Amino acid sequence: MTASHRTADFALLDRVSRGATTTAGELVAADPVIRGAIVLATCNRFEAYLDVDDARLRRGDAPAELLFATLSDSLGADADELRRAAEVLQGTAAVRHLFAVSSGLESVVIGEDEISGQVQRALTTARAERTASSALERAFQRAARISREVRRATDLGGAGRSMVRLALDLASSRVVDWSSVPVLVLGTGRYAATSIAALRARGARDISVFSATGRADDFAARYGVTAQHDLRSAIAGARLVLTCTARYTVTTSDITDASRRLIVDLGLPRNVEPAVGELPGVELLDLELLALHAPLLELGAGADRLVSTAAAEFEAEAEAAPGIVALRRHVFAALDDELARARAQGADPRTEEALRHLAGVLVHTPSVRARRLAAEGRSAEFIAALDALYGLQVEPREIDLADDAIGHDAHGDGAHDDAIA
Repeated sequence: MTASHRTADFALLDRVSRGATTTAGELVAADPVIRGAIVLATCNRFEAYLDVDDARLRRGDAPAELLFATLSDSLGADADELRRAAEVLQGTAAVRHLFAVSSGLESVVIGEDEISGQVQRALTTARAERTASSALERAFQRAARISREVRRATDLGGAGRSMVRLALDLASSRVVDWSSVPVLVLGTGRYAATSIAALRARGARDISVFSATGRADDFAARYGVTAQHDLRSAIAGARLVLTCTARYTVTTSDITDASRRLIVDLGLPRNVEPAVGELPGVELLDLELLALHAPLLELGAGADRLVSTAAAEFEAEAEAAPGIVALRRHVFAALDDELARARAQGADPRTEEALRHLAGVLVHTPSVRARRLAAEGRSAEFIAALDALYGLQVEPREIDLADDAIGHDAHGDGAHDDAIA
């Protein structure tokens, strides 16, 4: 389920993102049909990626409705608004969307280079909360790899595009000399570090940082800026304020004078209440305004094609995986029997290592072939061959891909089974 700057206004995204921290756990706990959930809440999108029980789906269950019902508990009336603004994608379309998001192709600033890290942090959070299923793990890990491939193969690689840089582009029309402008950065996270790097690239020298979490001193020492410990006085001394935090919101009471200053709100949920922009001397740039100025950049000709091809290949690999897992189980079961006999006869560790390597070699080529057949729509041929050769009965996607059988790295060189590793 995706709601972004393309389908929803920033006010809705702001409200929804405030309840994002508990959404994944609530979804997994809501019904066994949802085997895993990863929630991605960034400055311009709110998305929930679900791993659902295919059998339950075939019986007519609707995980999207379960999603919105769960969100209703935490969002109230906003859930209905979200339902109208959101888009629900399934199968290859959902995978392609994830790959496109991670590659920056769906961002306000096309090619934004922070988004890939945000996608992977969503996975890290889901791991910590135990809501990431094996299927979602594979999809998000592949998304990271595809985003790197897209940047290497297209003009996105060296573009260095981000919301921070767009904001500073707009601020440049108000700044005569960056080296003489006092700048305050609110926050000490990754976005704050990105902001400082972008400021220095423009020649800013007078940079300070404030954090309500008490990390300002350590952050300032690490990045060579000045730590501030009182928000009001810090804002009073700045002419440009960049907010990059989810910890608190700047209110009108934090602005104690009428000096001219530009405040850039890069947060979602909002870091600055809208009323601040109505104060004398204050100009407020928020995400909604930044989106209106985001350039429609020409992408590398192959970026979209790379993402689409990668999504199709990923889905084909998933189609081939049950047969591959069945073959690996069969081969490694035989291997374990042989190793037990070899150990009983006093075999040394080199014998065991050689047998494991041989087993990996034996399953590697059929695994590669199975994925190619699946990509051609011929996975049934591979499954029929397993039945004919080994008497293995396999139903497509019936096997839990988290099964320990796929954990053997018998090939030794890491090339054994990239699709289901």
